[in-house]
Amino acid sequence: MEYGLIGSRLGHSYSKIIHERLCGYAYQLHPLPTEAEARRFLEERPFRAINVTIPYKRLVMEYCDEIDPRAAAIGAVNTVVNRGGRLYGSNTDYDGFAHLCKSHGVDFAGRTVLLLGTGGTRNTAAAVARDAGAARVLTASRRPDPARGWISYEEAAGSGAQIVVNTTPAGMYPDVGECLLDVAAMPGLEAVVDVVYNPVRTELLLRAEEAGVPVTACGLEMLVAQAVWAAEAFLDKPFADREGEIRRSAAALRRDILNVSLVGMPSSGKTTLGRALAAALGRPFVDLDEEIVRAAGRSIPAIFEAEGEEGFRARETEQIRRFGKESGLLISCGGGAVKRPENVRALRQNGLVLFIDRPLEALTVGGGRPLSSSPEALRKMEAERRPLYERAADAAVPNDGTVEQAAARALETLNKLFAQ
Repeated sequence: MEYGLIGSRLGHSYSKIIHERLCGYAYQLHPLPTEAEARRFLEERPFRAINVTIPYKRLVMEYCDEIDPRAAAIGAVNTVVNRGGRLYGSNTDYDGFAHLCKSHGVDFAGRTVLLLGTGGTRNTAAAVARDAGAARVLTASRRPDPARGWISYEEAAGSGAQIVVNTTPAGMYPDVGECLLDVAAMPGLEAVVDVVYNPVRTELLLRAEEAGVPVTACGLEMLVAQAVWAAEAFLDKPFADREGEIRRSAAALRRDILNVSLVGMPSSGKTTLGRALAAALGRPFVDLDEEIVRAAGRSIPAIFEAEGEEGFRARETEQIRRFGKESGLLISCGGGAVKRPENVRALRQNGLVLFIDRPLEALTVGGGRPLSSSPEALRKMEAERRPLYERAADAAVPNDGTVEQAAARALETLNKLFAQ
């Protein structure tokens, strides 16, 4: 291959999308599940340039004929260029992580920084933090080692850190939900950064948001930024507008991978509008009510009759958990999906949520919907649920005209959200 990525597991990687859109060359994902396979590949050197991810960022250094001084100091290489059979290693993760933190206003100067994990990415984050003036850099590990200065996660919670950076795969797709640290028990936190980028809100970041931490950031921008610097090394040519390339590539990637979930009252137009948006965005459409019916083998009224609302809600949560962790879907949710906080968290972990706001007088009474069987029931439901929709959503989209008008508003809103 000419260009590509090596690592033990690459099914979650977006590097191919980024590089091919950025430069137009073919970029291969080349998984190497074992160290023996990785060593054989590096010995044969069948590439022009590669990126390297977990767990080979240290191993690859053994095969480099020359290593950039900063990468050598960090002890990790993620970019290797083959020049006439000689391998040159560098670390563009440093640039990517520094860009991520700068773009979110993470200020390391004088702060105590707590790093989760002990791998190569930990070393990169530590170098960035120290270069930016961090007062102390602590490392938490599942295997604490006082000789190395590694503390336990229990000790980490009481460390007094102002900034937490997760450099482990904890919470990464498909094992979403894993969280190593109770950030809610850490008063004074100013920022929580997670280098994981799939999902865009890991359990750690969701908990940090709920705890009111002012700044939370995932690794998506780091991924894009390091790819831009890597592409410059691959081609031995700088981009004329590096910051612009990073910004545009990150927005395009968000557009590709983020789910879009629609919430709102029954008969607010979520399904009709959802199908129109799915077609416009070129992504699969998922109607959660249809998925519930398909899994249960009976209609929603029949589920309510046999299992009550709680039984239906349990089935709804199961489907939201199933689809919420995936990528690039357009999801239409039932009107009561927001009643359970865990549903909102599952929808937000890897996507954006739009509240489809249709005037009460335009909503339909009945129509096979067990909980909106009368105007009074519908009015009461709307009063109870509106605050839940507004809290759950990244933005509201009025649906008081035609489907085409609402779709245009939704697309305009989404484009702004993708660019953030």
